[in-house]
Amino acid sequence: MFEKEIAKYESLARDYINNVALPMGETEFSNYSAVLFSCHSCGIEGSTFSVDDTRALFEQQLGYQPTGKSLLECQEMADHFAAYRYMHANLDHPFDEELLREINRLVTLHTLTYKVPDAIPGEYTTVDMAAGDTVFGNHQQLVAQVPGLMEATAKAMKSASVHPMIVSARFHGYFEYLHPFRDGNGRTGRLLSNFILLSNGLPELIIRKEWREEYVAALRAKRTEGADEHLIAFFFRSAIDQMEEALEQKRKASRPILFF
Repeated sequence: MFEKEIAKYESLARDYINNVALPMGETEFSNYSAVLFSCHSCGIEGSTFSVDDTRALFEQQLGYQPTGKSLLECQEMADHFAAYRYMHANLDHPFDEELLREINRLVTLHTLTYKVPDAIPGEYTTVDMAAGDTVFGNHQQLVAQVPGLMEATAKAMKSASVHPMIVSARFHGYFEYLHPFRDGNGRTGRLLSNFILLSNGLPELIIRKEWREEYVAALRAKRTEGADEHLIAFFFRSAIDQMEEALEQKRKASRPILFF
């Protein structure tokens, strides 16, 4: 299953790395990716930051506050930058609960107490959770399954018998099903899913906020049908679309210009 998607993805990933990532250099590409990833991941959760707003905040940090944006929204984006940097600096870290909790701690560090005064960043929820029209299960039973998910995912990563994109998507579906934190589950899950890809030398998957409806539908199918094919297909399709778009931009921008 997904043999065609894997073949197309692998071919595009090589093209993307050789023609987009490497020519930019490590610093420029890292900054480009941090801005796009943070803008869209926070956007899925409701952030109104544009890519330009995100870039300005990335460059100026909290010295910049876009017109019409709250300080809370700015701080949320700044926290995401910190979690993103931590992930990239610790790709040799075991895929375990310590990594998971630290990513969530950084994602929610300066905003959680404003939303949920009794909660602690990086600590598992002590109450049952809901998000939108979704009611999650008994929090104690769900949190108890987190160690097993991390261990099973780490084992799948080491075995290399399943393509990393499939491992990434499956982890993401299970993690969002467990929803073990009071806040930041989506942002944490997308960062950890990309940890899996980056650990295998593959490009990041940036799920665009414009694709939110399809993304949420794929996650819902995991909860209601127990099926992860929709989410895996969505991950492949999103990654392929993302790389094709960047490569096309590069080709168009590289054409000779006729001056006058």
